[in-house]
Amino acid sequence: MSQKLEIDFGGRPFSIETGKVAKQANGSVMVQYGETVVLVTAVTSDKKREGLDFIPLTVNYLEMTYAAGRIPGGFFKREGRPSDRETLISRFIDRPLRPLFPKGFQNEIQIIATVLSADQDNDPSILGMIGASSALSLSDIPFEGPIAGAKVGRIDGKFILNPTHEELELSDIDLFVAGSENAIIMVEGSAKEAKEEEILEAILFGHQSLKPVIDLQKQMKSALGVAPREFELRKPEASIYEKVNAIAQEKLRETFYITEKGKRREQMEETLQLTFQELGVEDEPSQKMVKIAFEEIYRKLIRKFIIEKKQRIDGRSLSEIRSISCEVGILPRTHGSALFTRGETQVLAVVTFGTSEDEQKINSLSGEIYKSFMLHYNFPPFCTGEVSPLRSPGRREIGHGALAERAILPVLPSSEQFPYTIRIVSEVLESNGSSSMATVCGSTLSLMDAGVPIKAPVAGIAMGLILEDGETAVLSDILGDEDHFGDMDFKVAGTAEGVTAIQMDIKVRGLSKEIMRKVLDQAKEGRFHILNKMSETISEPRKDLSRHAPRIVSLQVKQEKIRDVIGPGGKNIRAIIDQTGVKVDVEDSGVVKLASPNYEAIEKAIYMIKRLTQEVEVGALYNGKVVRILGFGAIVELFPGTDGLVHISQLAEGHVKEVTDVLKEGDEVLVKVIDIDPQGRIRLSRKEALRETKQSSEEKG
Repeated sequence: MSQKLEIDFGGRPFSIETGKVAKQANGSVMVQYGETVVLVTAVTSDKKREGLDFIPLTVNYLEMTYAAGRIPGGFFKREGRPSDRETLISRFIDRPLRPLFPKGFQNEIQIIATVLSADQDNDPSILGMIGASSALSLSDIPFEGPIAGAKVGRIDGKFILNPTHEELELSDIDLFVAGSENAIIMVEGSAKEAKEEEILEAILFGHQSLKPVIDLQKQMKSALGVAPREFELRKPEASIYEKVNAIAQEKLRETFYITEKGKRREQMEETLQLTFQELGVEDEPSQKMVKIAFEEIYRKLIRKFIIEKKQRIDGRSLSEIRSISCEVGILPRTHGSALFTRGETQVLAVVTFGTSEDEQKINSLSGEIYKSFMLHYNFPPFCTGEVSPLRSPGRREIGHGALAERAILPVLPSSEQFPYTIRIVSEVLESNGSSSMATVCGSTLSLMDAGVPIKAPVAGIAMGLILEDGETAVLSDILGDEDHFGDMDFKVAGTAEGVTAIQMDIKVRGLSKEIMRKVLDQAKEGRFHILNKMSETISEPRKDLSRHAPRIVSLQVKQEKIRDVIGPGGKNIRAIIDQTGVKVDVEDSGVVKLASPNYEAIEKAIYMIKRLTQEVEVGALYNGKVVRILGFGAIVELFPGTDGLVHISQLAEGHVKEVTDVLKEGDEVLVKVIDIDPQGRIRLSRKEALRETKQSSEEKG
C-alpha cells in the first residue's frame, strides 16, 4: 500500500513516501526535502549471527553523482569507494540508531541511504537520518523509535533550522541534532568559539524542531498497522547470573583499585578464567553466556562503585583530569611536532606545510572543493597492546580525524595571512580513552611549534555519564572502560573563549537539559585546566618557521600579465623553476606564490617575474639588448617579451649613415622610451638617453 505524507519543516516542504519502490526490503521510504530526494531501505537477515557482543548494524550512505547532474571524474566513470563525507554521514546515521535496538539482537541489519536528487540547498544527510528511522519504523524490525535529525545554524544571534549552504557560510554555529520525541540522543558539529550556554540553546532549539517529523512517522506507522515480528534475543538464564555473581563479585571489586589498564585487564581475565573453572564450562557457547553475565555484573558493580564512592577506577575524583605532559619540537626534520600525553593516552602530532598545489581536491555533489587544511588520525594496533592487520583508514579513523579537524579549523589564520596548505597527522601511540581529544591538544601544540599564527590554543576533553537508580555522576576525561560501561561519550573542544567542536553519543534514552548543562560546565572547567597545562610548554606560536619548512611569498601581477609569466608552452615558468629551484603557483586572480626553503632563491624568482611583468613607461630609461638590425633602425629588447624600435635618426647626435656603424646584434644599449602609439608600438631613442645621462652627470659634477 502506497502512502505519502507531507509537512512544513523549517519553512520548506518535507515528505515521506512508502510502498512505491523497493518493496522487497523490510522497510523502505522515499524522503524529499525541496528538490533533494533520498531512498532509504532497511533489511534484516532471518538468521542470527551467533557469538556477537554488539548489534550487527551496518549503515551505508551513498551520494550518486547523477543526483546533481554530474558524471564522476577520473578514468572509471562510475562511483567507487565511499568518500570521507559518505563515511562520516554513514557513521552519524548509525550512532543514534544503534542504542534503539533491543540488547541481544543478533540478526544482521543493513540500512542503505541513496541520494537520488540533490538541489544544493537541502542537506541530504538530514534525509538519510530521518529516512533510516522511517524505514525501520515501517518495517517489522524491532526498533524503539522513531527519531529524527536536523541541522541548526545561527546568524546574527538568530537560530536557523536546516540552513542552506549559503546560510552556513554566514553562520557561527553548525550543529546536527538527533533525538526522539522526549530526548536528545546525538549531537555533532562545530562553532566559532560559542559559549556553552549558546551551544545548549542551539541543541534545544534543534530538538524542539524534530517533533513534527517524529509525529509524521508515527502517523504513517499507525495507518499502515505495522507490528514488529518476534525475535529471539540472546540472554543468559537468571541462574547463570547468580552463579557468576557468587564466584566473581569480590574479585571484580578488587580491580576497581588497580589504576593501570593493563594490570586491571589481567586481573579481570584471571577472574573470568576462574569463573569458567568453578562452573565447569568448557564448550564455547556456554563460555559465551558466562562471559555475557560476567561483563554485565562487572558493569553494574563498577557503575554502583562510581555512584556510591564518587571515585573512579583509576583513583580520580569525578571531575579530576589525568596527569598531563607536553613536549614540542621533538622531531628534527619536520615542520612542527608535539607529543601530548594524558594518563595512558598519548598522541604524536606532526605538521607539514605545502603550497596550493598540495591542496586536497574533493569531488562532491556541489562540484569540486579544495581543502588547504587536513588532519589525519591514525590508530595503530600497538596503541592498545594488540596485534591486528594494518588496513586503510576505517570509520573510526576518518570520524576522529574529522572531529579534531573541525575543532582546529576556526582558529587557523586566513590564506592571505598564512598562504600555506597545512597537513597534520596524529599518530596515537597509546590509548586509554579520549584519543580524539588528545589529538586536538597535540595538534594545537604542533601548530604553535610550527609557527602557525593560530588565533588561540584549542583543547579537547571527553565527558562521561553514569545514570543509576536515580543518581547521576558526570565524569571528566573518561577512560576507555568508563566509555564502554558508561551511558555517554560527550566530546567538547574549544578555546578559552568558547566551543569549537562538539560530539555526543548516549546509550540511554535521552538526557535532560539540566544534565547537559552540568556536563558542558564541567567540560569547560576541564578544558581550562588542560589549556593551562599546554601553555606551560608553549604559550604562543613560534615567531619563525622551521628551517626545513618552505617559505612562501605572494606577488600580485595583472591578470593580463599571467601569460607573460607562464610563457609560450610554459617556457617562462619552467625557466624560473629550473634556474631558481623555487616552486611557482600562478592563480587565475594574478596571485603568484613562490615557495622554497631558500629565501635567496625566492628573491631571484621575484626579480625574474618582475622583469617578465613590468610595463614600459614613457620617459623612462632602460638597459636593453639589440636583437635585430634593420635598414632603418634597430630592434631593442627592453625585457623578455617587450621590445621597441630605435630609428636610425635616434641612434646618435648628427647623421648616421648605417645602423651597424653604431650598433650590432647582441649589444647592450641604454635607451629612452619617447613614445608608445595606440597600437602599443614602442619608440626608443639612444640619442635622448645619452643626452639625459650626460646632463645628469654635469649636474652632479
